[in-house]
Amino acid sequence: MFCRRSLILLILSAPLFAVAADAPPPSPELEAPPQMETIDEPDAATEPQVTIIKRGTDTIEEYRIANELYMMKVTPAHGKSYYLVKESAAGGWVRQNGPGEPLSVPQWILFRF
Repeated sequence: MFCRRSLILLILSAPLFAVAADAPPPSPELEAPPQMETIDEPDAATEPQVTIIKRGTDTIEEYRIANELYMMKVTPAHGKSYYLVKESAAGGWVRQNGPGEPLSVPQWILFRF
C-alpha cells in the first residue's frame, strides 16, 4: 500500500522536476540598488519666516510665507498662549487655543422673513 502511494506521487510530480530542470540558472549579475535621492536644503520661499516681537509683557511670534502674515502666536506673561490665524485673504483673524484644525461653523440660510 505504501509503495503504491509513493509510486503515484512520484509519477505525478515528474512533470514538475522536468520544468525545474529546464529553468535557466540565475544570472550572476545583480541589479544595482536604486539610487538614493539627495535632499536639498529647504527653499527659503516655502519655509515660514518667524519674527519674535516683545510688546510690554507679551511675546508675539509672527509667521510669514512669502512676506505674507498668516498666523500669530501670542504668549501673555500670565496665562496660556493662543494663536491668531488669518481667516480669509481679505483680513479677518480667528483665535485658536492650539495648533489644530480651525472650527468651521456652517452658515446656512434656513429661513428668510
